[in-house]
Amino acid sequence: MPAFDYAALDERGQTRHGRIDAADPGAARSQLERRRLVPVRLDPASARTAPPARKDIGGAFDRFTAKDVALVTRQLATLVTAAPLEEALRTIAAQAEKRAVRRVLGGVHAQVLEGFRLSDAMARQGNAFPPLYRAMVAAGEGSGALPDILERLADLLERQQQVRGKLVAALVYPAALALTALAVVIALMAFVVPKVVDQFDSMGRELPTLTKIVIGLSDLMTRWGLPVLVLLAVGAVAFARLLRRPEFRLRFDALVLRTPLVGRLVRDMHAAQLARTLSIMLASGLPMMEGLVITARTVHNRVLRAATDTMVASIREGGSLSSAMRRAAVFPPTLLYMAGSGENSGRLAPMLERAADYLEREFNTFTTATMSLLEPVIIVAMGGVVAVIVLSILLPILQFNSLVLG
Repeated sequence: MPAFDYAALDERGQTRHGRIDAADPGAARSQLERRRLVPVRLDPASARTAPPARKDIGGAFDRFTAKDVALVTRQLATLVTAAPLEEALRTIAAQAEKRAVRRVLGGVHAQVLEGFRLSDAMARQGNAFPPLYRAMVAAGEGSGALPDILERLADLLERQQQVRGKLVAALVYPAALALTALAVVIALMAFVVPKVVDQFDSMGRELPTLTKIVIGLSDLMTRWGLPVLVLLAVGAVAFARLLRRPEFRLRFDALVLRTPLVGRLVRDMHAAQLARTLSIMLASGLPMMEGLVITARTVHNRVLRAATDTMVASIREGGSLSSAMRRAAVFPPTLLYMAGSGENSGRLAPMLERAADYLEREFNTFTTATMSLLEPVIIVAMGGVVAVIVLSILLPILQFNSLVLG
């Protein structure tokens, strides 16, 4: 019986290499899928097999960030159209400023010179290149369209960086404003109000109710502020440990999706990422099933990950992508409509790409509008709290003045 050398991704996203006996490549893929492995390379058996992934990679590789991957991909996509792959890798490694990038690309370059495929060489660099990335590269190598795949990957990674950058930029000012407001309120309650209280005590008069409430809160902060901070820190650590439990994490992720604003943002981001990834994989010749399985492992929200796994099971049973998305009940109607339209017209990949563009524009618009509303809300809330504190100080002074004048 023929034998095939394979490289496949396990459930943890790690690359496994080996040899399997099967009648044909289709049967070999079926055997690997039954073992819960996603094949990214399948070749007739030869004397050389790709080596296992290195396990001793750490240090600098941990600092090989998503931004580094996007930059390297763009450079590689540009150079491979005009130079051999090994020369492109050597050039990018030589001009890299970060030590981590030089080490990763140096390792990839050395493996390519030894005769291994680019995807196999990347798999040996620890967690530097994500499983989804390596699967796309393997698909490009198998179809002979590596430059086109790298170009699409570079576009995808740069889009993701732009979305993250816009989200961070939109959150920086409201976060700084909220922290400033909190610091002002704490300073007033911890330092200003106690000084005023001493003056009120010396007058021996009955204080207004609002002033008593503010003085009580100030006393609570000065006496119990440190224990409360310690308690909050312990609670945060306990919450982080609880998130490691699958059942608690599932309930928490479900609660996040039910949150009015945050839930919509998370769902739209997941839908856009899924549509963009599937469009690239389908255009690259990678089977949709493999794309869904690999994409599901990159989803952090457990509810959305379970929904994606449900889609995989539904498609395996013979269902279409649009019907599987409809059953999952977590995707926006726009994506369902465009996926169904793409399947009916035989242009699924372009329609998914258009859906991703639309969802990303909607996400950017929604984020911008939400952040623009959040800023005045924080300012008004800060002004209201400060006004209450100032009023609580002025009320007894006005009372005493009226008594003196009366």
